[in-house]
Amino acid sequence: MKSANTRSRATAVGAVLAVDGLIHLYWATGRTWPVGGTTRLSQLVLNTQVPFTPQGLVPLAGLLFSGATLVLVRGGRLPGLARRLPAVLPRWGSRAVAGGLLARGAVGLVWVAGAGADPGDTFYWLNLLLYTPLCLLLGRAAWQVSAAGTAAGGVGQARTLRA
Repeated sequence: MKSANTRSRATAVGAVLAVDGLIHLYWATGRTWPVGGTTRLSQLVLNTQVPFTPQGLVPLAGLLFSGATLVLVRGGRLPGLARRLPAVLPRWGSRAVAGGLLARGAVGLVWVAGAGADPGDTFYWLNLLLYTPLCLLLGRAAWQVSAAGTAAGGVGQARTLRA
């Protein structure tokens, strides 16, 4: 059984990734909340101009949902699914999630230092106060979930794929 801390961390990471996935699916419909257009949305979210199209957003949402699921499995939150997966998948999937979040956090620190982001832009402040701290905290939590030990018969035990 996973510790309460591991389950809490997995829940936090999984919830944020799942909500982010839902937001990306929403944007894939052509809506641009919380702003009035894709140009402004791209600038606020990515600090550059990128098309917000279903071809890019739906696969990204799928990655976010997959990452959320793997972290939740590794954290002991989806035991039924855990029994169907080889232990290596949630462990390394959680590590991949952690790596992606920590990489985004590192890029955010570069932007905070003034490279490529204008302190007068809204993106700079969103990155400083929301995006970067959240990515660094969740990246650490995902890494801790991936590294969590398992009890006998738990999620971390080797299993074979079942047809």
